[in-house]
Amino acid sequence: MRIVIALGGNALLRRGERPDADVQVAHLTAAAPALAKVAEDNEVVIVHGNGPQVGLLALESFADTSLSKPYPLSDLVAETQGVIGYWVQQALTNAGLSRRAVTLVTQTVVDAYDPAFNVPTKYVGTSYPEERARELALSSGWSVRQDGTEWRRVVPSPAPQRVLELDAAELLLQNGVTVILAGGGGVPVVEGPTGLHGVEAVVDKDATAALIAIELRADLLVMLTDVPAVYLDYGTPAQRPLHKIDAETLAGLTFPPGSMGPKFSAARHFVETTHGRAAIGSLDDTTAVITGTSGTQIQL
Repeated sequence: MRIVIALGGNALLRRGERPDADVQVAHLTAAAPALAKVAEDNEVVIVHGNGPQVGLLALESFADTSLSKPYPLSDLVAETQGVIGYWVQQALTNAGLSRRAVTLVTQTVVDAYDPAFNVPTKYVGTSYPEERARELALSSGWSVRQDGTEWRRVVPSPAPQRVLELDAAELLLQNGVTVILAGGGGVPVVEGPTGLHGVEAVVDKDATAALIAIELRADLLVMLTDVPAVYLDYGTPAQRPLHKIDAETLAGLTFPPGSMGPKFSAARHFVETTHGRAAIGSLDDTTAVITGTSGTQIQL
């Protein structure tokens, strides 16, 4: 079976945790045995998020007085592909995966005129109290927005149109290689008269994962995050987990863009296009989410 697994950036770095490397490696080490078993028995593509990580790099770049200007987000996305991909590769190998795992630095083409450039929605970086977030917004020119009880930076998240390295990924899969692809949704690039160039954005990794799953003819799209399932009426006394849903019913639900909205959009797009199955659940329950006994399962 061919499976595309999307690892959320927040699954590697949980809310409230310090953004230290060893914290994130520990989460991957704990999840790696289940991921390795899946990769041993199937053709697997892993797409990881990078919201907390790319925001950290952006903050470091902004604070570096040796630079004439901060590094662009597209460059920082490429950096996160390298470091997180390395962590994933090493964790899978140490967990016993006999297949080779390879990270591809991946470019995702977006539309330079996508309206998303004017309405930032993608949360990146750490959380701040409102006053501190507004101070950072004034000093840096960033956009900030409330995320739960705290505030975070938001950046444009244009829709992925095309993943440029898919042909290489296909060749690797056919030769028994587990592929870590399009980390952070892929390095966001636009096509112009002089070729490709990066843009100030972070593509939603779930949307890119769905595109990849469709183009690579995957049987299953799995989105692993830091919650056990999707909750209806989340944050209220009436909240309850959603275990199974069909694509038609899913179309009638709405979620904020920065929460489960992108995951549901990605799941619906994949299921309706391929008639395959999509699942959303916790990184800690990887095996059960993949087998369909945990998380939120989406089918026609």
